[in-house]
Amino acid sequence: MGLSVVVTRDVEDRYRGFLASVMLEVSAGVYISPQLTKGSRERLWAVVTGWHQQLRRGSLTLVWQASDQPGGIGLLQLGEPLRDLLELDDFLLVRKR
Repeated sequence: MGLSVVVTRDVEDRYRGFLASVMLEVSAGVYISPQLTKGSRERLWAVVTGWHQQLRRGSLTLVWQASDQPGGIGLLQLGEPLRDLLELDDFLLVRKR
């Protein structure tokens, strides 16, 4: 369990209400939870993925502490532009797909 962050851009109000019910909105469209469990994170992502598949508008990014991922950061995204995290010579890089 570690810090999880969701960033939204140009999404419907339903996302804002749902995310604010489980996370703290620290800035417009930026939600954090210091101790979101893996199961809760997966359920949250399943809900917003379902909505995004129906509505096809905006983008969402979920970032969390993940020791098995490059740089120790887990990353899920919906919408454009998608990015990947890469480790190169001990540096963490972001690459647009």
